[in-house]
Amino acid sequence: MTKNIQFIPGSDACIEGALYAGCDFFAGYPITPSSEVAEGMSAALPKRGGKFIQMEDEIASMACIIGACLSGKKVMTATSGPGFSLKQEGIGYACMAELPCVVVNVQRGGPSTGNPTHVSQGDTMQARWGTHGDHSIIAMTASNLQDLFTTTVEAFNFSETYRTPVILMFDEATQHLREKVVIPEPGEIKVVDRLRTTIPVGEKYYPYLTDANGKRPMSDFGAGHRYNVTGLHHNISGFPDVSPKNVDDLIHHLVEKIENKATEIARYKEYYMDDAEYVIVAYGTTTRSAIQAAEDYRNQLGIKVGVFELQTVWPFADEIVKEKCANAKAVIVAEMNMGQIVREVSRVLAAPGKVFLSNRANNEIIKPSDIKASLKMIIGKGV
Repeated sequence: MTKNIQFIPGSDACIEGALYAGCDFFAGYPITPSSEVAEGMSAALPKRGGKFIQMEDEIASMACIIGACLSGKKVMTATSGPGFSLKQEGIGYACMAELPCVVVNVQRGGPSTGNPTHVSQGDTMQARWGTHGDHSIIAMTASNLQDLFTTTVEAFNFSETYRTPVILMFDEATQHLREKVVIPEPGEIKVVDRLRTTIPVGEKYYPYLTDANGKRPMSDFGAGHRYNVTGLHHNISGFPDVSPKNVDDLIHHLVEKIENKATEIARYKEYYMDDAEYVIVAYGTTTRSAIQAAEDYRNQLGIKVGVFELQTVWPFADEIVKEKCANAKAVIVAEMNMGQIVREVSRVLAAPGKVFLSNRANNEIIKPSDIKASLKMIIGKGV
């Protein structure tokens, strides 16, 4: 069988992943450097019977995918920088109402308008804490386009499995990179479909009642069942209920349904980790430079450096990171911001003093030489 091999940019790898996962509705608003995702979806979705709509702004596009999700669609939007900030209230609503949706954030320099055309990973903490209140979130990323395709599919799967928004935290460099991507045949990668209720129309349906399998089946709004949707604290019927016992149960559910599954949700890759004495923790585009730095140290100095790539950024995989870094003499966290994930690595390790930051926050891609300079400072030897 002839494989479907394409040489495409990151935006197209994301689009192909979304289509593979069954995305049939996209609403968005152009903003650099994510606009290519919207442009591609505007061409691809109508050919497959899906719907594309350009809204008047980022707030409206987030609200639009929430409505489409409620009607039974698999939905996605894409944005960057200030657009991601504008979507936060809608993301919080989707968390509270437990609505599956995928939000692509192609990161650029910030804060505010910042630098629309250059790379950054400055939104990492915003993805976790951008919307107010106690909640949990799933946020994912990738360092190459084959993984970007797969990660997009998994984002939809997680969204449907946990009835939650999922953030795809790509960055400008990955978005505009071109690489070979093999598009799998249908069925090669598992696709999770919407879990719909089996309760007959006419019988009472509780949209927030957990079944015997620990799931909360959905009913397409307007398909026959009558139920309420709100951003307020609510009971199993979806109607507001601010009694302390109900609020306590609801908030614990929203957090624990994800945090208690952090190990299962975790996606990561290891490079030269079997015998690593020094570990570089990286995610997104920084992983590529980290791998080169590790190879240089191994090949030229014989110093055993490994790379641990986070592909699920949130929920943070505490136990896995702790295990992978436990025996390292030092851990270097490489990221393109002032230090965000380094805080999490330091938090989970028994010896936070052995955790160091190697970073750039100047709109330039972090280079292997930057990471090697950090290694030289720690080890005392450099290449």
